[in-house]
Amino acid sequence: MNSITSALDAAELMSGLDIRAVSLALSGANIESFNTNGQIAVTGRGREITQEDIARVHEAARAVSISMDREILHVIPRSYTVDDQKGIRNPLHMTGVRLECGVHIITGSVSTVQNMFKCVTRAGYRMEQSYLGILGCARTVLTEDERDLGCLLIDIGGGTTDFMIFSESEPVFTSAVPAGGSQITGDISIMLSIPIDAAERLKKESGAAWSDAIDPDETVIVPGFGAREPVELERRKLVSIVQPRVEEIFEMVNEQIIKNGLKDLIKAGVILTGGSALLPHIDECARSVFGVPVRIGAPSVVSGLDAEYRSPAFSAVVGVALLEAERTGASTEPSGGRKKARKSRQGGFSLIRWIKERFF
Repeated sequence: MNSITSALDAAELMSGLDIRAVSLALSGANIESFNTNGQIAVTGRGREITQEDIARVHEAARAVSISMDREILHVIPRSYTVDDQKGIRNPLHMTGVRLECGVHIITGSVSTVQNMFKCVTRAGYRMEQSYLGILGCARTVLTEDERDLGCLLIDIGGGTTDFMIFSESEPVFTSAVPAGGSQITGDISIMLSIPIDAAERLKKESGAAWSDAIDPDETVIVPGFGAREPVELERRKLVSIVQPRVEEIFEMVNEQIIKNGLKDLIKAGVILTGGSALLPHIDECARSVFGVPVRIGAPSVVSGLDAEYRSPAFSAVVGVALLEAERTGASTEPSGGRKKARKSRQGGFSLIRWIKERFF
């Protein structure tokens, strides 16, 4: 709760406005997913599929049995089948007798989600909506071609690394591993015997994820503290602490992908985002583990978004803001499987203007 209050106090100070509502970007190692189908009989006049039929088939698809300690976070339609015609993106106004929908269902721990909600409300703010953070990343980082061909999106956060596999434009697998940037910082702190804050600064200023790319003669200064003086260290030795942990994170992700038989779906490669994606040469490290092309993903250009926030560290935040804008009507109907921002009289959708109108 203190972290939420501090962050929102800082946001109010920067904006000069009062914040009343919050939309959450959720993440965590307790995220699980599965794919299922729902089926209904079409009841529209002349057997024409209506919006009500689509809503009913979504409800039928989500009527699955899950354990008491889990709750459904998202039900994402993947494709529809009308009678025997498969692979339909939008069945509205089509004629048929039977409508079937394949969905991707993402679940989370009930206690984790509810505790997050309680933190927000006890801090004095209204809960507007919640989204899985990596869905926000996908909204602003991935290209249409990557989603269509099939790709692996990895969001390397502080304590966990979330990942999602896309195929034919829609997610087919979502999960997380319990390791992220905090573990990298912890390793540096332990191995060099320095405080966590100093280890975090050293990681950001001099860390890297691929030792072969580092000049053997390059050195860094390990900060001192208390009576201890700063010392000089070969940068490669620092990287030799960082690289194994990064490789371990990627290997944990790769193990889940292979275990579920999804490796062949990653035709367009791997996209890395999140704060730890800023580590130099992390793409080379990922390429060595996954054996496919890798790129670093940052938020796409959005009107009103300063250049400093077009960083992998802000992918989830920017994407969740866009998803919430679309949910509340600042968008048109889906086109090609994704929503596009509605243009305003001022000449385009402004993320900053919408946030001020919605939450302040």
